[in-house]
Amino acid sequence: MAQEKERILVVDDERLVRWTLLKKFTEWGYEVSEAGSAGEALDLYRRETPDVLVLDVRLPDLTGIELLRQVKSQCDTCAVIMITANPQVDDVKAALKMGAFDFIAKPFDFDELRVTVQNALETRRLRAELDTLRNEVRRKSGYHDVVASSRKMAELIEFVRKVANSEASTILIQGESGTGKDLIAKFIHYNSSRQNRPFVAINCSAIPETLMEAELFGHERGAFTDAKAMKRGLCEIADGGTLFLDEIGEMSLVLQAKLLRVLEDQTFRRIGGVKDISVNIRVIAASNRDLEQAVREGRFREDLFYRLTIIPVFIPPLRQRRDDILPLVSFFVEHYNQKFKKAIRGLSSEAGEIILKYDWPGNVRELKNAIERAMILEDDTLIRPLYLPFQVTSQSAIPSSMDAFPDARVSESRWTELPSGRLLPVLEIPARGTSLEEVERELVHLALKQTSGNQTHAAHLLDISRDALRYKMKKFGLERIS
Repeated sequence: MAQEKERILVVDDERLVRWTLLKKFTEWGYEVSEAGSAGEALDLYRRETPDVLVLDVRLPDLTGIELLRQVKSQCDTCAVIMITANPQVDDVKAALKMGAFDFIAKPFDFDELRVTVQNALETRRLRAELDTLRNEVRRKSGYHDVVASSRKMAELIEFVRKVANSEASTILIQGESGTGKDLIAKFIHYNSSRQNRPFVAINCSAIPETLMEAELFGHERGAFTDAKAMKRGLCEIADGGTLFLDEIGEMSLVLQAKLLRVLEDQTFRRIGGVKDISVNIRVIAASNRDLEQAVREGRFREDLFYRLTIIPVFIPPLRQRRDDILPLVSFFVEHYNQKFKKAIRGLSSEAGEIILKYDWPGNVRELKNAIERAMILEDDTLIRPLYLPFQVTSQSAIPSSMDAFPDARVSESRWTELPSGRLLPVLEIPARGTSLEEVERELVHLALKQTSGNQTHAAHLLDISRDALRYKMKKFGLERIS
């Protein structure tokens, strides 16, 4: 298929100029339209959306500068080249300030004009590619993947949207591990005026204290033994954008003091440096610890704490916003359907009940991991309890299997440890008029149900060997229990 020609709209009140440019641009392989007034040009622009606008400064109804303003207010992707027989410094400044690509004087040097148009089109293509890459980065960052079906999360998103649009330079996000603090940080960045500048993240607990200062502030060449070249720090890289400090409660007191200076003065020095470096950054900090308690214990600077908590954001745990659980499941199922090339529709009714009953101590991260595991293993159209993690199903496996023992209950004080190290509550069954064989069969049945058919775990729960369990499974016809 032939490549579509790039479009040029020529706007000039002189017919001879329009004819000359139309002839030249056509020779050079472009599709050309012409207009003799601003009104005619605007009509053609809206209908044809040209790639380049060649625009005279003097027009009968509007100035070219005013037309440039209107064009740029409608669509910023068109490259505009201004032309005039009498270039005025003020006109040139005004046009360039409003986004004109270049200014060319009449009479034309056609070689210069051809190169200018080519450069304008190349710049336009590069900007389009940059926008595509930025959108891809935003998509991969997941900032838009905030599921907010519950009232609590809807209110939170509305609040952080206001925060994003504010001039707040410091924000503290608190919440349990796995609640999505990094996601909210990205949401704030990509919904702010800083969205086209860097979003730089660092986990303060993942980098040794000896290296953390160099990571944040950089170093000069020769600052220490291994400093063979100058290195820019994350504060410098994030200039104009956002620096996200995850798990800030793990930062040393010495670094906390240096960070406080950055927050207050927006300046710092590289290690080994002698001059201050000024930056314009928004710092978003996050912690799953109680920083107020850390302040009382002397592990976190009080002045830094109050500087960070100008705008505090608290993300509630998943157990406090259960209305978000099933929408999150739907989101993760759709995500993993695309990733794993599957067509799973969602949860079975039994799996849905189990997931809603579970408290999700690992929050959204634990739920995501549980759905990923189930999606990998499931070969049916609905996710069944069989493929949910053991810790999720164990809370509800016993009650659903106690028809023969309505008085049975899970002990609150007695636990057994599985080979994996996970603790499992002991099942207590009151004595009543039932044969020993019936009790034995039901115990084997319950152990298998509670462990989702894992024979090793079930045998450990019953305190018998795996071979003994297999014998009893065959004896009682329980081979298909899972």
